[in-house]
Amino acid sequence: MSSMKDREEGFERKFVFDEELRFKANARRNKALGLWAAEKLGKTGADADAYAKEVVVSDIEEAGDHDVFRKIRKDFDAANIDQSDHQIRRTMDELMAQAIEQIKNT
Repeated sequence: MSSMKDREEGFERKFVFDEELRFKANARRNKALGLWAAEKLGKTGADADAYAKEVVVSDIEEAGDHDVFRKIRKDFDAANIDQSDHQIRRTMDELMAQAIEQIKNT
């Protein structure tokens, strides 16, 4: 009986750990994505940092990455930045992989 309880507690700890990792990686990815987009938009310094924060905050609108993607897509369209949806999504995926690796290595 106790081994079953131990297994259950182990699964719960892993779930909490995985969710925390996902949250941290998502925030880190969104900041890096914001800085990438800011560079494409011609923003530097404090303006680039402020834009990156806007991207991070945009992620609270709904579950998933759609809100972040929409913000970047809208801003690129408004500034006539030539980036396809595929390019933006690919960058999002690449930056997520980097964020996960960075967190795992800390």
